[in-house]
Amino acid sequence: MARILITGSTDGLGLMAARLLAHDGHGVTLHARNDTRADDARDALPEAEAVLVGDLTTIEGMRSVAAQADERDRYDAIIHNAAVGYREPSRIETADGLSHVFAVNVLAPYLLTALITPPARLVYLSSGMHRGGDPKLDDLQWSTRNWDGSRAYADSKLLDVVLAFAVARRWPDVLSNALEPGWVPTKMGGPGAPDDLSLGPVTQVWLATSQDPEATVTGGYFHHQEPRFAHPAARSPEVQDGLLDACAQLTGVPLPSHTT
Repeated sequence: MARILITGSTDGLGLMAARLLAHDGHGVTLHARNDTRADDARDALPEAEAVLVGDLTTIEGMRSVAAQADERDRYDAIIHNAAVGYREPSRIETADGLSHVFAVNVLAPYLLTALITPPARLVYLSSGMHRGGDPKLDDLQWSTRNWDGSRAYADSKLLDVVLAFAVARRWPDVLSNALEPGWVPTKMGGPGAPDDLSLGPVTQVWLATSQDPEATVTGGYFHHQEPRFAHPAARSPEVQDGLLDACAQLTGVPLPSHTT
């Protein structure tokens, strides 16, 4: 059975995926942003092997989570689930001077990918909204544009797909894929979301563990275990390298050129 880390897994789709994995006998490590949420996660899934604690709004917190992960030896899969939504009415700046949406949704999965010993599989959660994202990288922090929470979220989810495909290209021995879980009625999705909540965590679990030929691919984008069209810019090496360079400059940590 596999050992799997899921970021942002104290509730919502992250916790649902963890429950499915634990039910199937896999070893699950959860992640919470603080000690209070970690206690909640332990109560919600006592079968979890561990709960990592760290605030992914800060580079220091991202580094801490990565260090804790590596203390527990190599994972078979990491599901980058942690995210903030599209309802921020104004631009929130983190302690590092970054856009809150960008820091959590994009920089955190980048830095965790760069720092944690590479697993056999990486899974990045995106959204159907990514197709409306802007692939230009000249204002990642929304410091010059008028704030639009929905557009900032769409941009971030596009960049998650860019990151997944960039890793697939740079690390051919790692299965790196992205997916959209559907618009489901989680805390982020809202009570009026029309999609089936029970299907929301299935694809990430499948990509993290299944031996199906359809799941053992890399550089794919999925919805409900089926390939789905992704924004064409996500496959551009220029866009991929531009994002990796920008994240490396912000963190001081380049993505390693190989996985050994």
